[in-house]
Amino acid sequence: MKEDLTFPICITLMVLALIGSVSYYHISDRKLMAQNIDSAIAKGIDPLSVRCSYASERDVICVAFAASAQSHNVAAQVKK
Repeated sequence: MKEDLTFPICITLMVLALIGSVSYYHISDRKLMAQNIDSAIAKGIDPLSVRCSYASERDVICVAFAASAQSHNVAAQVKK
């Protein structure tokens, strides 16, 4: 009887631990991003660039930001 319940209990505990770990990772990531954005604002750095460092490659705002920032960098290099 006890042997029949051991495997399902172990699987359930593993799934719960996985869900808890993933949740903790995402919550910590968002807290760190908020702290970095606050630091960037205090230092005068564009907070959008900090946000985009945490974004996925499908984030349209950050793709547009990277494209516009790249064109500004090229123009700054020509002036030198």
